Amino acid sequence: MRRSEINGLQREALALFRQSRFALPRWATWREAEWRDHADTAAFCRAHQMGWDVTDFGSGNFDARGLLVFCLRNGLSAVKAPGYAEKLLMVRENQETPLHHHRQKMEDIVVRDGGTLIVEFYNNDGLGGRLETAITLRVDGERVQVAAGAPLRLTRGQSVTVPRGLWHRFYAEAGTGTALVGEVSQVNDDMTDNFFLERLGRFAAIEPDEAPLYPLWNELPAG
Repeated sequence: MRRSEINGLQREALALFRQSRFALPRWATWREAEWRDHADTAAFCRAHQMGWDVTDFGSGNFDARGLLVFCLRNGLSAVKAPGYAEKLLMVRENQETPLHHHRQKMEDIVVRDGGTLIVEFYNNDGLGGRLETAITLRVDGERVQVAAGAPLRLTRGQSVTVPRGLWHRFYAEAGTGTALVGEVSQVNDDMTDNFFLERLGRFAAIEPDEAPLYPLWNELPAG
């Protein structure tokens, strides 16, 4: 991905968050120099994978397959850390986050505002593949059953609980607008706990065609 593209996506996300009246921590808009002046905060956020994260999953086509994430809190890598994490996701219409599962993390995917989110699920065969069997889920505590790969539509305020090991992919429904999605989960480690059905890259290779607007979490000073 080009750095100019990432910078534009960060501006787009900030406008979406403001429109939805979702305020971010003050360090969300720190530039590189401000992070260097706050070395302890920078080291903490990097160790906890907190802050900006933009990926195209190695597709080279962010519009079709990509995701912008802002991680607000994450108990990763800390002594006596809380066992939870929280993220905001900007999901465009028909923009796929590809089929994946987590071995350690259980999560709730919550539509905070904007468009309708489509989530598709498959049971895990335990061997790295998927099953064509029905899936039983909880949508805001209500038990629902969906067929393998069938679209589950979530509108504003709705959420689904995703158990460990369950294959899932998602995208915003065409014609409904960009979705502002929340993720409330157990501690999240994006370095080790994303398992894709395809051979994909979790983090984008970045072409430095301009200076960063706001550094990504893995670009912060490590202390």
